[in-house]
Amino acid sequence: MHNDGKVVPINKAHATPSPLARLPVVLLQVRDKAAQQLQQGLQDLFDNADDTLFEMADKARNNVDHPIFFEAMRDLRLKRKNFERVFMEQLFDAFANLGQAGCGDRQLVPVVSYEAVSGASSDDLEKALALEAMLGRVRHRDGLALGQLNARLSALLDKRLDDRDNPLGPALLCEFFLRAGRSLGVEIRVKLIMLKLFEKYVLSDADQLYGEANQLLVATGVLPELKAAPSRRPGGRMAREHQPEDSLPAAEQLVDENGQQAFAALQELLAAVRGSVAPTLEASAEPQPIATRDLLRLLSHLQQYVPEPDAEDDFDLRNQLEQLLTRVSVKSGKSRVVEDADEDVINMIALLFEFMLNDRAVPDAFKALIARLQIPLLKVAVLDKSFFSRAAHPARRLLNEIAYAAMGWSPREDYQCDSLYLRIEQVVQRLLNEFVEDPLIFSQLLTEFSAFTADEHHRSELLEQHTRDAQAGHVRTEAARQRVADVLYRRLQGKVLPRAVVQFLQQAWSQVLLLASLKHGEQSVQWQAGLRTMDELIWSVGLQQDTEAGRHLLEQLPGLLTALRDGLTSAAFDPFSTREFFVRLQALHVQPPEGAEALIEVREPFVLNPGLPDAAEDLPADDPDLRNVRQLRIGSWVEFQEKQEARVRCKLTAIMAPAEHYIFVNRMGLKVLEKSAGQLALAFKRGALHVLDDGLLFERALAAVTGKLRQLNRGK
Repeated sequence: MHNDGKVVPINKAHATPSPLARLPVVLLQVRDKAAQQLQQGLQDLFDNADDTLFEMADKARNNVDHPIFFEAMRDLRLKRKNFERVFMEQLFDAFANLGQAGCGDRQLVPVVSYEAVSGASSDDLEKALALEAMLGRVRHRDGLALGQLNARLSALLDKRLDDRDNPLGPALLCEFFLRAGRSLGVEIRVKLIMLKLFEKYVLSDADQLYGEANQLLVATGVLPELKAAPSRRPGGRMAREHQPEDSLPAAEQLVDENGQQAFAALQELLAAVRGSVAPTLEASAEPQPIATRDLLRLLSHLQQYVPEPDAEDDFDLRNQLEQLLTRVSVKSGKSRVVEDADEDVINMIALLFEFMLNDRAVPDAFKALIARLQIPLLKVAVLDKSFFSRAAHPARRLLNEIAYAAMGWSPREDYQCDSLYLRIEQVVQRLLNEFVEDPLIFSQLLTEFSAFTADEHHRSELLEQHTRDAQAGHVRTEAARQRVADVLYRRLQGKVLPRAVVQFLQQAWSQVLLLASLKHGEQSVQWQAGLRTMDELIWSVGLQQDTEAGRHLLEQLPGLLTALRDGLTSAAFDPFSTREFFVRLQALHVQPPEGAEALIEVREPFVLNPGLPDAAEDLPADDPDLRNVRQLRIGSWVEFQEKQEARVRCKLTAIMAPAEHYIFVNRMGLKVLEKSAGQLALAFKRGALHVLDDGLLFERALAAVTGKLRQLNRGK
């Protein structure tokens, strides 16, 4: 394969900015190693894009589609070198930003976070959904290795990072790709093809990318106690080229069959809490280990007695097992104890659920439902130790899907009639009724539940897009309204005019100008005519009758009055509501007003429609809560509660410039909240606003529990 003219040398891909000098040497090594792999992936992508587009052109059903793909092939050939250069520059910039005090003004991919732009089309939504699916596949497939890399980067830089800050995280890699492709003049079908190729030739090797980065960091002593994530496919890119796709799931377990190596590492940590699951008998009773198969039978028995979600008593897994073991021990006359490995699994599941059931991101109404999954997931983990190490395990994915779907749910009195609640309750009940030992049911339920949530997500996205479009229209209207107010003030500033005329211009004629601005623009004939009519009105009431112009005023009045009435009609003003003004205007033209009561001097700017007050003006620029507001990203979920009002969970869907208003929608895509930056900062200060962690629930629980166990072991 000839790469002449295609390869961008790593040392020339970007002019290294000064922040890199402050980065640890190992991070520069991680960057350069990753850059080499990513560059190779991009080359593979472009080398295969030609063939892919040619096949699409060959399959085109009509003469309209046929040239689209050929034009795309030509565009890719011409812009390939620039595409690769921009991608690498984005990568190097992201690493440079890691060395700065803050995270910079990085913004996630707008289409991934569904950031609104004026005139967003269905193409944008289609691209957004494709990207979300891509990111989900990478996180489910390589979430463990990515999480370890995030943890190591956080420890190395002494600041918390997640995969949205990680230059090698899938979200930022997609952002680099989309930014690099902005110069491509291709239509949506070609863009979607390019995204699929990016997933196939770049993101599919993310396990190798994260594995090598983790190895470099471990070699320099960064969190070596984290056990290496199992590689999905030995051989990376070459394996993809020579291995059939349907064999990939089996290859996932080649390195650590059944997850025994990863579980052994967990057992070292769990030794500190071992001995907490045992029957309550006298010490003289002879201990007899209970076989794993018998333990599963006991758990299946206990599974039938899991309390309903509305039960008052909490379900304590270990306590329930102790009582069951005690009954079995009394019956046999021996102290029936579980084996160490099984007890470790029991303790780990109990600790994981303890974290999850105290997690703010899980709504209270759903915690009782999730708690009922403890025994089914315990049985899965007893049967398959890879449950703890394999992010793509169907049982883990099902739990994560349930938690993520529930996160945006706001409390309501009739929650038991809610479609999402009912669907999750149905999933839980099926597991309790049907799951014995065959884990296939988790895959089946995952497929069904994912289809349900995808349908809900599609509907909510359509509504959310409508919300953003409406809000963008509102912003345009407010901007035009402010321009009209400025025009009025410039025309009237310092003038002494009849009060009735000033009120008419502010309340009625401003609407005529606003409509002309929005409908025709401020370079239009209609806009200029509106200004001219306003100037003539101001001129007419300022004339003295004993002047030459004043004596000829009556000749010009019919044209002025006609222009005023036509303008008001175009703005749909009721003629009866303006009749009083025309009567006053006639009187003013006959006899100019005298006295301070009838005349006013315009000294202050007009405010046609005051917006949200922004308390940010009273806060210093470095206020920590204001900084928290600035760090909110599109797509962030928050929980908002004012005083005694019900809690509202909502997602940030847009930040509307220039006033910087934050627009939030509920899980159905409907607008529920609009706040200024200052109002949100004050809500943070009062404790009325909390950002919800939208990371995968099981992965967060696993990281928290292992961290807690590690501290416990250090303290001994």
